[in-house]
Amino acid sequence: MNKPLWKPTEEAIQNASMTKFAQFASKKWGVAADDFTSLHRWSVQQPEQFWLSIWEYCEVRSERRGEAVVQGKEKMPGAVWFPDAVLNYTDNILRRNDDNPAIIFRGENANDAVLSHTQLNSSVSRLARAFRDRGIEPGDRIVGYLPNIPETVVCMLAAASCGAVWSSCSPDFGERGVLDRFGQISPKILISVDGYSYNGKEFDISEKRNGIARNLPTLEASIVIPYLRPQEKVGDATMLDDYVAGYSDAPVEHAQLPFNHPLFILFSSGTTGVPKCIVHGAGGTLLQHMKEHRLHVNLLRDDRLFFFTTCGWMMWNWLVTALASEATIVLYEGFPFYPKNDVLFDYLAENRISQFGVSAKYIDTLAKSGVQPKKTHDLPHLRTLMSTGSPLSPESFDYVYESIKNDVCLSSISGGTDLISCFVLGNPALPVWRGEIQCKGLGMDVAVFDDKGIEVENGVKGELVCRNAFPSMPIGFWDDEDGRKYKAAYFEKFPDNWHHGDYVEITEHGGMVVYGRSDAVLNPSGVRIGTAEIYRQAEQVDEVVEGLVIGQKWDGDTRVVLFVRLREGLTLNDDIVVKIKSMIRTNASPRHVPAKVVQVEDIPRTKSGKIVELAVRKIVHGEAVDNIEALANPEALEFFRELPELTTP
Repeated sequence: MNKPLWKPTEEAIQNASMTKFAQFASKKWGVAADDFTSLHRWSVQQPEQFWLSIWEYCEVRSERRGEAVVQGKEKMPGAVWFPDAVLNYTDNILRRNDDNPAIIFRGENANDAVLSHTQLNSSVSRLARAFRDRGIEPGDRIVGYLPNIPETVVCMLAAASCGAVWSSCSPDFGERGVLDRFGQISPKILISVDGYSYNGKEFDISEKRNGIARNLPTLEASIVIPYLRPQEKVGDATMLDDYVAGYSDAPVEHAQLPFNHPLFILFSSGTTGVPKCIVHGAGGTLLQHMKEHRLHVNLLRDDRLFFFTTCGWMMWNWLVTALASEATIVLYEGFPFYPKNDVLFDYLAENRISQFGVSAKYIDTLAKSGVQPKKTHDLPHLRTLMSTGSPLSPESFDYVYESIKNDVCLSSISGGTDLISCFVLGNPALPVWRGEIQCKGLGMDVAVFDDKGIEVENGVKGELVCRNAFPSMPIGFWDDEDGRKYKAAYFEKFPDNWHHGDYVEITEHGGMVVYGRSDAVLNPSGVRIGTAEIYRQAEQVDEVVEGLVIGQKWDGDTRVVLFVRLREGLTLNDDIVVKIKSMIRTNASPRHVPAKVVQVEDIPRTKSGKIVELAVRKIVHGEAVDNIEALANPEALEFFRELPELTTP
């Protein structure tokens, strides 16, 4: 394609925060940043200048910054950012205190709610005082078994105000899945709800919550927020309102702590073992998120940012940090297609949302369902549409511009829980090219290596790596004193380089295409094929809703097996198989054509919507899947066990 799908106007480029930051850096350091390429080059070649500039441009609030920006910048892992700085995450989040909305909320079973900045400040102050009076100290763990509601934001910010470490799981997790996570980190306080609503159904979690509390021996308190039935007391549980009763809502003093004091514990998906407990620091998380919000998303004061997420996905943490940019965060709790497929667009239009984030699968489902928001909804405020969770296909790019909005910056983004941020993402001052993530993140020296650790040219596929340290690298894994697990996770394959595990290609425009996880890459007859290359073609066939592909060991080699979920009421037959194979052969290559196409009723996926190729591959080969609690639909996995279709040529 010779023309971009979208490009900003000259006026938009000049007004973009990315441009204003380049001018700021040029004035401060004499940086010749005439375009994004030169700005990015400076950001990775002069990390001290760059991250100090982010600190100043974003006006980070701190008791002390100190002179040093990074110690041991050549070490990865090992670099220590702002070693003398002292700050508090919540202090930066609650910098605004007025009657404008801080949080807008809608849930399936609840009335809309709006919390002003003043109300948010007051609620956090009361709860932080209650925590402190009950002995919560810096470093203690407070955990939430909670839906995406305003109270969850309040609880996290109150914990961080005290210097406690926050971790959360969404309430659709089973008891075992929660204990596999929270049981590793010895929390003092568990905060949960009475239940939640999803796709029109209510789920009481009292039994699960009680089982979790009984099996966390370090708990000193279990607090319940009545979400399903706000007026009812839940057994003999301590209700949140009772916990904070009598406490003043006057401004609280937030604990001033080292830049690298732990803030969040996030968990790996855990589908191939017990979840890793990834510890992220307060300052690094804050600085990285503010960089992405202010520059790459162009988030402005009073903007309204909505990302569809649960509290078990890092995008929830990312979303909350947007309050530090004095924007409004917009929350939604429930099924995004209930009671109708375009319900989120009603929400967008009614609340004048300016930045909208969803998963790639959500966009694909909209397209498959024939939803045409451009014809049904007026979205004049929407400037940016973000997509993540899995690669966004070129056809989904087309759908956004044909069916949602012409004038929008479509920002496919990619990073992960491991860095609580992005390696590659959007830029409102750059054009959008079909099928491409727009650019590398500032300060992130992203490159593509072959299996031998040699950088490849643009246009050649390989492993995504980052060659420099950055502030939001984990400060470590929980219970990994010597750092052995941490080092093995990211630095074993390519020493001194972060190996992210994505199979990617850098394009001629400086953007990136992600072809899937590199550990799920297919290797028939020694040819490496990214799974997204097959999904893209198979899902263009009208009968196919979605697919999952694996490599099956067969006859001394590997053969490609494609599982497909078809439209309701359809059964896979020879004609559909021929259409699928023909589409793949014509638009990809003969090597991409699966040896087997098998119909399934459902595709197993994690709570954040990612399909689990590795778990299916294990099941097919008779291996154990260690932690099915990480799956949103674990029952779907059983279909793949001992399939007769996979025992024949």
